[in-house]
Amino acid sequence: MSTTFDIQKVAVIGAGTMGRGIVVSLASAGLPVLWLESNVPTLDAGLAMIEQTWSQQVGKERITQVEADANLRRVTPVQDYAALAEADLVIEAVYESLELKQKIFRELDAQLKPQAILASNTSALDIDAIAAVTGRPQQVLGLHFFSPAHIMKLLEIVRGKHTNSAVLEAARVLAQRTGKVAVVAGNCPGFIGNRMLRNYVAEARKLLLEGALPHQVDEVLQQFGFAMGPFRMYDVVGIDLEWRARQLAGHGMEDPLVQIDNALCEFDRLGQKSGQGYYRYAPGSRRAEHDPLVDELVLKVSQGLGYRRREIDAQEILVRCLLALVNEGAKILEEGIAASSHDIDQVWLNGYGFPAETGGPMHWADEQGMNPVLARLEHLQGVLGEHWRPAALIHQLMANGKRFADVVDARA
Repeated sequence: MSTTFDIQKVAVIGAGTMGRGIVVSLASAGLPVLWLESNVPTLDAGLAMIEQTWSQQVGKERITQVEADANLRRVTPVQDYAALAEADLVIEAVYESLELKQKIFRELDAQLKPQAILASNTSALDIDAIAAVTGRPQQVLGLHFFSPAHIMKLLEIVRGKHTNSAVLEAARVLAQRTGKVAVVAGNCPGFIGNRMLRNYVAEARKLLLEGALPHQVDEVLQQFGFAMGPFRMYDVVGIDLEWRARQLAGHGMEDPLVQIDNALCEFDRLGQKSGQGYYRYAPGSRRAEHDPLVDELVLKVSQGLGYRRREIDAQEILVRCLLALVNEGAKILEEGIAASSHDIDQVWLNGYGFPAETGGPMHWADEQGMNPVLARLEHLQGVLGEHWRPAALIHQLMANGKRFADVVDARA
C-alpha cells in the first residue's frame, strides 16, 4: 500500500539557533508553524529574533512589510506536545543528546496523529536509534539543516533503515518549497558532510603538529577558493563547542589532534565571540588577524607531543586536505551512503563553502584523473600510515577506466 504524505502544517521543537532558523525558513515559505519550547525566556528570545530577521529583510527590500507580518502570523508558540497533535511533520531541533531526542520522539509518537512524519535535525546522531523508540520507524528521518538554517541552502535528508520512500519524497517536496538544495544521505555517523569534514579537519590539525601554522593552512585553502580555511571556520563556529562536548562526553580530551584547541580554550581563546581564537579580532570586527602568540602555542604543543617540526609547503597542505575529503567521499559512495558523487559535491558546494568553480571535491578528483589520485593516496599511505589507505572503489574505478561520476547507487 503506497501512502502519500502532504505536509501542510509543521511543528518545530526547540528555540535555539537552529530552531529559529528552521522556523524562519518554513514560515517564509508560507507554512503554518507550531513552535514548542519549554524554556520561556528562550522562546521569547526566539520570537524576537524571527521578527527582527523579517524586519531586516523588509529594510533590505527583500520582502514587504505585509509579507513580514504574514510570516509572523504563521508562527504559533505552544506549551505542550498535545498542541502538536494535528501537525503533518515535526522537526526536533534540540541539542545533540541521543537520550533527550529519544525522550522527545517517544512523546511525539504518543501524541501525534498516526500519519505524521517525525524528523530530527541532528547533524551526526543515529537516526535508527531515534526511530527505534517510536511505533512508526517508517515515518522517521533526519532533516539536517545547516546553520543559519534560513540562509544556508543545503538540507541533508537522512534515510533511516525503515524510512518509507513516500516520506523521503515528501521531504524533497518540502525542501523545494523552502528553496533548499536537498541531498538524501544514508545513516552513518556524520552522514555525508560532517563525516567528510571530520577527516578534512583531522588532516589540517595533523599539519599543524608536523610543521605548518594555522594561518598558512587557511591561506592555502582560501587561495584554492574555500570561503574560509578550517581554523578561521573554527573561530567563527566557536572552538569551545567541541571542547565542551569532549568534557561532557568524558573522553577525547587526550587525543593529540585536539591539544592545540584545548590549549586555546584554556586561555579563553574561544574564537570570534571572545575576540581571540586561532586569530585575534579588533573590538567589533570580524576580520581575522594573524597572532604570533598562536604560532608560539602551536610550536609548544607540537614539541611537547614529541613532533619534530619540518617545513610544509602549500602543495602538501592542499593535496592532503583535499584528498582526505576525496578518499572519505569514495568510501561514502562505496557504502551507498550517497547516491552519486554529484550528491556529495552538492553537499560540499552548498554546505561547506567548497569553491563553486571546481564543481566539488569528487568532481575535482575526476578532473585530476583516477591514476594521479590513487598514486598520491598510496604515497601518503606509505609515508604517513594506514589511515591513507585508498578506498577500494578508487582501485575498481582505476581498473575499469571509470570516474566517480560513473558511480550510481540505487539504494539512496
